[in-house]
This record gives sequence, structure tokens and C-alpha cells, in this order.
Amino acid sequence: MLEGLVTGVRTLVADDLDIGVRAKATTGHASSSPDAPEITADHPRVQEIVRLAQVYGGVLLSGPPGTSKSFFAAAAGQIMAGGDTRRYQFVQFHASYQYEDFMSGFAPTETGFRRKEGPFLRLVKAAAADRDSTYVLVVDELSRADVGRVFGEALTYIERSKRELSFTIANSEKIVIPSNFVVLATMNPFDRGVDEVDAAFERRFAKISMEPDRELLDEILTINEMPEALRRRVVTWFERMNGLAKSNPAAAVGHAYFSDASDEGSLRDIWDYQLQYLVQRAFRRDQPSREAMEASWEHVFSSPDPVAEARPEGTPPEPEV
Repeated sequence: MLEGLVTGVRTLVADDLDIGVRAKATTGHASSSPDAPEITADHPRVQEIVRLAQVYGGVLLSGPPGTSKSFFAAAAGQIMAGGDTRRYQFVQFHASYQYEDFMSGFAPTETGFRRKEGPFLRLVKAAAADRDSTYVLVVDELSRADVGRVFGEALTYIERSKRELSFTIANSEKIVIPSNFVVLATMNPFDRGVDEVDAAFERRFAKISMEPDRELLDEILTINEMPEALRRRVVTWFERMNGLAKSNPAAAVGHAYFSDASDEGSLRDIWDYQLQYLVQRAFRRDQPSREAMEASWEHVFSSPDPVAEARPEGTPPEPEV
């Protein structure tokens, strides 16, 4: 509008100021929240992943959605690779992902086909040629593909005790998986085919269980400056929901769902577009529990009793006179 009234006006969009979608998409982590803070090498979880990777050659992060699996795998991978993008690769598995995508296959060209190397083979070769550096492959959603078929012959040789042994892949090429090559992977324990993944990797890699974290949720909401009374009610709902997950694993809610929550408006968006579907799916055969958790969520927005909110948690109400 101003361009027609005032001369010399320059129109700016969010991306021009490095705060838009494009700018956020370049953030150096795999969090579903682009504004999530960067993780440093001294973070306890990163230190744990790095230590186990050095011992086992691979680490599997397993947990329900929203528990920061991809976030920490990507952060640890980049740190281990020294921030060098040539020594780091992030791959996401899916139902159609194949050996030809991961190891070696053919790609169409204008005149026919050409042989192409997948991310695993490229990174293994680079690691073998540069023994003084660590090369890291992060496989997100490992349990979404047929891992035996995707890894092929390499499944045997990613085991730490079989590193440096020569073997032949499908294109008749001989390779070795060097000791300075690390695989970090994430998976949802409720995916179909997860038993096959466990059988293939549990004796080859270290496994870290990533669970919903009440303290981390409280920290997230505090950083987001959510009012204390509202924050306490959200944490209470979170604990109640995850308490039901002990007998119904599908009810698990990760803390990362709330990474952008700061007020009632943002909480209602999280419910309307994400959480309500998780609750419906978890309790599709348990209507009383579903209705109870929906009612409990509505209580998050109830007008607080100032006296009750000021009372320390766990303190019984004052007796009526």
C-alpha cells in the first residue's frame, strides 16, 4: 500500500531479516522446532552419545514421538564431525527406502542410466581415506524401512568387532567399514517392524531410551515465559497422560510437543492440531480414559483459584469452617 503513496519505499519480508521460514530451515539441528536452542558438546546427553559411539561404533536412540531423538542425534553427529558437512550426513528412512538408495544403485540420465553411490557408501569411502577424522551418518526413523534389506551385506560389518574387514557389496566392489565411521540412529518403539530392528541392532549398537521428561518440559515452559499457574497445570496434565502410558504405551506424549508453548493461545493450537489426535488414537478403544484426558486438558484453561494456585504442590486444601 505504501509503495503507491510514498516513493523509495522498500518492501521487506521476514526472510530478508533472517527470521523467516528460509532462515529457520538452515538451523543446524533436526528439531521440529526451528527456534530450539543449539546443543553444545558439554551437554550430558551429547556426551553420553559420543562416549557410546566411540565404544560401539553406533548408537540407537529409541523413544516415542516428541522426545528429542532426532534433535540430539543430529546435534551429536555434527559435534562429532567437527561441524564439517563433508563428514556428516543426515538420512531419513521410509517405507520405500531401498539398498539402491542407501548403498549403491543406478540413477536415470537423459541418455540412459549411471551408477550412483548412496550416502552410506560415500561416507564409508571418505572415512577410509581420512583415518584421522570421524565421519558420522545419522539415520532418522530407522524402523520405518526394512533395515536388513537396506543395509544388505553391511549389516554384518557395522558391528564394532568386524570393522576393517573387507567384504563385497552388490556391485562387486570390495569395501571396508573403518573404525572412524559412526552411525547414529533414531526409532519409535511403536513402529511396525521394530522387533526386526531390535534383533538386528541391539547387539551391534548401544541403545539409549528417550522418554518424556517432566523436568525438561518444565524447563521449556519456563524459558518460554509461560505464567507459573498455567505452567503447573500443563505439567500436571503431561504427568497424568504419561502415567497412563505405563499400561498404554501409545499414550506417551513427548516434551517436544510443547517447545513453542508460551500461553493459552499456543496451547490451544497444540491441542487442536496435534495432541487431540494423539489422545484419540491412544484411547480409541477406551472412551472413559479419552474423555477423562480431554476434560483434564480443558482444566488447564480453567480460571485458577488464587488460594489453590498459591498453595505448594501436594499441600491439602484448607478445611471448611
